[in-house]
Amino acid sequence: MGVANVKGSALSSRVLWVQLNHGEKGMSRLLAQATPELRANIERGIHKAQWYPFDQFIELITTIDRLFGKGDLELVEELARHGADANLTTIYRLFYKVGTTHWILGRAVRLWSAHYDSGYLEVMTRGPKTAVLRIRGFETPHEVHCRSVMGWAGRSIELSGGKHVKSSEVACRLKGNEFCQIESSWE
Repeated sequence: MGVANVKGSALSSRVLWVQLNHGEKGMSRLLAQATPELRANIERGIHKAQWYPFDQFIELITTIDRLFGKGDLELVEELARHGADANLTTIYRLFYKVGTTHWILGRAVRLWSAHYDSGYLEVMTRGPKTAVLRIRGFETPHEVHCRSVMGWAGRSIELSGGKHVKSSEVACRLKGNEFCQIESSWE
């Protein structure tokens, strides 16, 4: 099995969340708990366009969840929603104003390889207010990753006009399924 990598934008948005919500004290707590490799990358400054080991993405999120949440991974989706706001409302802002929800989610298929160097994303529809996202072939599946994709998708749906979004993971490779599947519906 290979090792997956993730673009720095996924890490930098989570570090920004700590800075905005917990300030210098929060950053000190985070750095004290990080492995030497992750700590060095954060201290150097995460470069949004650079590749980082997927393990550091998981470590960063689980450490943030443990320090500033309850350690039950409930904070993962909030961090992903923040990531969507930090990364998508800037350069992609125009797309959210003119694109439909399904069109926006369809762009995620094309953008997957710009954010991950493993696996691919499929997006299907089951009507005008539903979407099915499947993560296939990802080298190192992890619950944090699936929850992150779910949080990102939910916020993307909201940014493109969807209201009262409900999402759930209905299949997961960690549970023996062939792929990870997230289903979302909205008004």
